[in-house]
Amino acid sequence: MGSDIEMMFMVTIDMKVMKRCLLIAYLVMVCIIQKVNAQQQIQFSQYVFNPLTVNPAYAGYRGDVYLSAVFRKQWVNIPGAPESGAVSVDGLRLKNNESVGWGFQIATDKLGPQEATNLYANYAYRIQLDHEDTRRFCLGLGFGATQYRIDGSALKFVDDNDQAIPIQSHTRIVPDANFGIFYYTPKSYIGISVMDLLSRYNVDFGYSFNNNRYATMTRSQHIYLNAGTMFTLSDQVKLKPSFMWKEDFKGPSNFDFTVFALLDEKLWLGGSYRTGISIWDKKYLARDLDKRDAFSLIAEIFLTDKLRVGYSYDQMLNGLNNYQNGSHELSIGIRFTKPQGRTISPRYF
Repeated sequence: MGSDIEMMFMVTIDMKVMKRCLLIAYLVMVCIIQKVNAQQQIQFSQYVFNPLTVNPAYAGYRGDVYLSAVFRKQWVNIPGAPESGAVSVDGLRLKNNESVGWGFQIATDKLGPQEATNLYANYAYRIQLDHEDTRRFCLGLGFGATQYRIDGSALKFVDDNDQAIPIQSHTRIVPDANFGIFYYTPKSYIGISVMDLLSRYNVDFGYSFNNNRYATMTRSQHIYLNAGTMFTLSDQVKLKPSFMWKEDFKGPSNFDFTVFALLDEKLWLGGSYRTGISIWDKKYLARDLDKRDAFSLIAEIFLTDKLRVGYSYDQMLNGLNNYQNGSHELSIGIRFTKPQGRTISPRYF
């Protein structure tokens, strides 16, 4: 009886905290709907295996320390096509306290002569919502910096003898931040995040060469909304459908629809369909950029209880398909388990 009253008291206090967190989240969302720049966030097809790449509130979700790495080579055979990579680690702050999650992430994205590398430290406050600790509401913040670099020697010009052409490498480091909320149960989850919060204030990213001023492309603010659920079809088969909406209020609105089957708790098999959707009229968006359809085939295998390896293959479904041989992505995850004082619900998300 005493423990039930204590739990009700704790949930009442945490619900008040959660309401304040939701108010903060609303204010952040309102503030970011402003004019933005043009460059998209790094795109990984296997974000479903490590949502920390799109939401800092995910830090500590697995309960154990988790190390993850992913590398993506996009649009094979197209010169200067994007190449991206990321390494992250996250866990809980204290062994017997799951209220605080932490994480670190470094990611790099190269597109032609331009390259962006960022480093973030993530903090997640995790509110317990039931006595069994199967439901939590999480509020996350990420703080770090991004280094933008342009390689002048990789630029191609009509007149290579033009003295105004930059031929050197130039870099610039600027601070940035991410914000997110994440709610989960044993069978479902939903999250929303804002990435590159400070990008709209970092407007002076140009560099000078021979008294000429050049502008560089920087990342724009993005909103991510993702959700999913889990269905048990049999003792050996579970089904996990999910979706993600990505919006920067300038380029096309991107939707990912994903379905995975978990076989015998050892193998994820599935695929996703990505498309651009016109939620509202963007008069500045060219018609041929309005739809960017693609599909992905994705697999992840548990080699051991602590080691998993994933691979995905993407193919465009538009005119670009005639000029490239798809995109390849490889990931690896290592879970450093610790003795549990109690049984926690399985972490499928």
